[in-house]
Amino acid sequence: MSPRKIVVGVSGGIAAYKACALVRDLKEFGDDVRVVPTPSALNFVGAATFEALSGHPVSTTVFDAVDEVQHVRVGQEADLIVIAPATADVMARLVAGRADDLLTATVLVATCPVVIAPAMHTEMWNNPATVANVATLRERGIIVLEPAHGRLTGKDSGPGRLMEPAQIGEIARTILSGVELPQDLRGKKVVVSAGGTQENIDPVRFIGNRSSGKQGFALADIAVHRGAEVTIVAGDTDQLETPPGATIVRVRSTRDMEAAVHKHAADADLVIMAAAVADFRPVSQADSKLKKGADESALTTITLTENPDILKGLVEKRRAGEITAAIVGFAAETGDHESSALDYGKEKLKRKGCDLLMVNEVGDGKVFGEDRNRGWLLGKDGSVTEVDDGSKQMVAAQIIDASVRFVS
Repeated sequence: MSPRKIVVGVSGGIAAYKACALVRDLKEFGDDVRVVPTPSALNFVGAATFEALSGHPVSTTVFDAVDEVQHVRVGQEADLIVIAPATADVMARLVAGRADDLLTATVLVATCPVVIAPAMHTEMWNNPATVANVATLRERGIIVLEPAHGRLTGKDSGPGRLMEPAQIGEIARTILSGVELPQDLRGKKVVVSAGGTQENIDPVRFIGNRSSGKQGFALADIAVHRGAEVTIVAGDTDQLETPPGATIVRVRSTRDMEAAVHKHAADADLVIMAAAVADFRPVSQADSKLKKGADESALTTITLTENPDILKGLVEKRRAGEITAAIVGFAAETGDHESSALDYGKEKLKRKGCDLLMVNEVGDGKVFGEDRNRGWLLGKDGSVTEVDDGSKQMVAAQIIDASVRFVS
C-alpha cells in the first residue's frame, strides 16, 4: 500500500509540543505526514522541528508555493486532517469558513475526514461560544474529540487538556480504516466494564486472569466519541489511560464489580460487559500473609466458591423491569476436541440471554494484553457476524455499530 497522506494541523497553544509526538507516532506506522501550523503555533514549536520530524517543508501562509497552488493542493491530496491541538480560536475560524492562513484554507478545501483534538482552559471549553462552535462542527461532519481531564497550564486542572498523542494517533488510524464516528449516542448513557477482577487469598496473593482491559477502554473511547455519557467500571486496568470524557469507577473483586455495574446500569441505555471477571473466589481470606512451612495445606488447598454471574444478573433485572438497557456480553473461549470456541459462544448466548455476545478465542498470545482482536458477534436473533482481525479500536467500532440498533 502507498503511504496515506495525513495533514497534522497545529494551532497556537501550549500543548503544541505534543504535536511532535503525534507526528512521530503517525510516521512510525508508515504514513506520509505533513505539518501545517498556524503562525501562532510557531511561537511554541519552531518550523525546523516539524520539518525534521515530518520530512516536509513547513508553511503557514497561502502565499508560499503559489505556483503549486499549495493552499488548495494540500487539502485536496490529504487522506486525513488532524488538528492537534485545536484552540478555541481555530475552531471559531473553521465554523466561520475563514481561510486566512494555510491551515484553515486546507480544511476548507478538504473532502477527507477532519479530526479535531481540542486543548484549552476549562473556562474556554465550557464557554457557550465554544460549545456552540463544537456542535456546529460536529453537525457538519467534522470529528471533534473530547479533551482529557487533567493538569492545564499553571496550577489549573480540569477538562480541556489535550488527549495523549498515542490516543489521537489510534483514533486517526481507526478513521483511516473506514470507521465513522456519528453522533448517534448523544444523550445516551453507556456503561462499560473492563479488565480483570481479583479475588484475595491473603493480603499478598490473589486469583485473577490476564485481561488487560484494553478492549473495554477502546469501547468506552468509541462510545464517548459517538456522543455518549460513558462510565467505565474498571478492574485491574491501572496501566491504561482513561479515555477522555469518560468517568471511571475502580473496583477490585467480582462482587465489587457487580455492585457498581448494577448501580450504574439503573439509568443506562447500553451496558457492555467487556470485563473478564474471576468466576470463583476463595471461601475464606486470610487476614495475614500465609507462610510457607507454617501451614502448607492453607496454600496447597484453596476451597473456592462461585462468584455471581454479573451478565446473567443484568438480564434478569431487565426481565423484572428494573433496568431497560440494551446488554452486550463478552465470552472468552477456547476450543477443544468436542467443540469450537464459536460453538461454546453460541451455547453461552442461550444461557445468558443478552442482546449481543462478542466471542473471542483466547489463548497464548491471543486477545488478552494484545493490541488486536478478532472473533464473532452473535445476535439474539441467531445472527453470526465475523469480526475480522484489527486493532481493538476498530473492533470496538464494529461492536458499537451492532449495539446501536438495540438502543432506543
